Amino acid sequence: MVKKIWNVLRSLGDWCWNWFQLKYHHVKYEPGFLNIHGRLFIFGGNIRIGKHVAVNSGMRYNPIGGDVSTILRTHQNGSIAIGDYTGISNSCIVSYDSVTIGSHVLIGGSCKIYDTDFHSLKAEIRRDSPQEDIKSKPVVIEDDVFVGAHTIILKGVTIGKGSIVGAGSVVTRSIPPGEVWGGNPAKFIREL
Repeated sequence: MVKKIWNVLRSLGDWCWNWFQLKYHHVKYEPGFLNIHGRLFIFGGNIRIGKHVAVNSGMRYNPIGGDVSTILRTHQNGSIAIGDYTGISNSCIVSYDSVTIGSHVLIGGSCKIYDTDFHSLKAEIRRDSPQEDIKSKPVVIEDDVFVGAHTIILKGVTIGKGSIVGAGSVVTRSIPPGEVWGGNPAKFIREL
């Protein structure tokens, strides 16, 4: 009985946390979005979330990606847009430019999606002016894509409609629609 009461109180606390995060950061979301298991962490603004998006965030909700929580972070003019019926599990999305995720996309546990290098590639600039010369390019993940657990998607990448990215991949270049890619760096495996 005590465990049941504790779980209800924890779920209520998570719901309040998530509601506050969405409101405080002015996240635009459609009805039915609040299908969040655990605590979602939001930093920045300019985030849009579609209908019936499901988010797992925490150790109890995905055993293969439970080492992290789901984080949505924008910096300066960055934006994140997530389409309808998409599922995200214990993953981190960071945008300095734009990250656009389509509808019916599945993003496996502990994935990282970055549209930026976070710092200059030149040592003297990193040392003296760490916020200068940061390169960013949009990331686009089209509809019906499946991204396997522990994948990293880097700046400038477009993943075409219906494609699959194998678990543990590092995606450094765009993937055409309807293909399976995997590895580090991710390479073509086969057509669907």
